[in-house]
Amino acid sequence: MVTLTILALSWQHLLIVAVILLILFGGKKIPEMMRGLGSGIKEFKDAVKEEDKKTPEDPKNNSNPAN
Repeated sequence: MVTLTILALSWQHLLIVAVILLILFGGKKIPEMMRGLGSGIKEFKDAVKEEDKKTPEDPKNNSNPAN
């Protein structure tokens, strides 16, 4: 019985993809792209942490001087 697995890549598939990327972008451009990707991920994580630190104000505790 043969089962199909989505994105089941062997080392041969990964090697072919790496060679194609190297041909398309060249050796100098790939590290720049990875550096940009890493900094983007870091900024995203920092933004998520900053958002988690903010505590929402409880509407029950807001005292309205007009009432």
